[in-house]
Amino acid sequence: MTSSSLLKTKLFAHLETMRPYTVTWCGLVSLVGTCVTLGNFPSTSVALLVLFIPMMGWIAGLYLSDYLDRNLDSIQKPHRPIPSGRIKPKEAIIVGALFALTGFFLTFFLTLYNVVLVFVVAVLVFFYTNVSKSHGFSGNVNRGLVTMAAYFFGIFATGVPLSSLPPYVWLLSIVFLVHDTNSNLVGAIRDIEGDKKGGYRTIPVKYGVKISIYISVLLTAVWLPLSLILPLYYRFLAIQFYLIMIIDTTILLFMYLYLFRSILSYSREKGLRFHEFFVIERITLASAFIFGIANISIAILVYLLALVITSGSQYLLRKRYEFQVKSA
Repeated sequence: MTSSSLLKTKLFAHLETMRPYTVTWCGLVSLVGTCVTLGNFPSTSVALLVLFIPMMGWIAGLYLSDYLDRNLDSIQKPHRPIPSGRIKPKEAIIVGALFALTGFFLTFFLTLYNVVLVFVVAVLVFFYTNVSKSHGFSGNVNRGLVTMAAYFFGIFATGVPLSSLPPYVWLLSIVFLVHDTNSNLVGAIRDIEGDKKGGYRTIPVKYGVKISIYISVLLTAVWLPLSLILPLYYRFLAIQFYLIMIIDTTILLFMYLYLFRSILSYSREKGLRFHEFFVIERITLASAFIFGIANISIAILVYLLALVITSGSQYLLRKRYEFQVKSA
């Protein structure tokens, strides 16, 4: 291979590891926390910080997770960047640490609460990747707590005293906790075979696909009504929120219809497709809150950029990352 081909392979391997189709979500959740707390869209500098710092932390966590999962991935996914040798294990640690440190130092432009929260999130990520990920529902909840922390990161960035926060700001965190607990559970469906061989005791491994789907529906029955009732009761969002939630609910209906039709003929490909629906749905959910608060042109810009990055990177990278793609 030429030096340019080697460089292209290396850069593409890192792009696969960063998984841009997942990182936009945590940045948007953080931005929602800021918008809901202020009742308006923040300044450009604050918006960029609360958007990108959680994304940097998320990417750092992905590098750490791939490093720790390298032996498990070598069983079923030897094509992934680290098992395939396209990224060296030490290289993954170094790059992940660079993202983590960059995000940490940028946090000093915000509040002391944000700085402290970085350490809390680091503990949550470390516990998830080292312990809870392989232990069923506790791992799913652990992942939900990381996303809830991203929401509070956006709240803390406003500098608004915690004692003066209205109840709906606190209650809305439950939506993101339960939603990402659900998303993480659904993501484990596609990895049943590899997790079973690796000794992971996830919900799909212990109870099967059917029970996992029922639990997912139950979790959706918690976060979806809550996300609709809170703005209606406290009246803190404009009508645009509900218009976007129509799109969100439609995606959910198609998503579960697809999954229930696939129960009897499960495959990893179908499990992946279901989670791809979820990834687009959660971008829509977070954007709905921004539509309910921000100027319509800003909300459209945020949603379209997030949608293009998420859907485009899923199309270009995700199947390649999850399955061995034969070259022509």
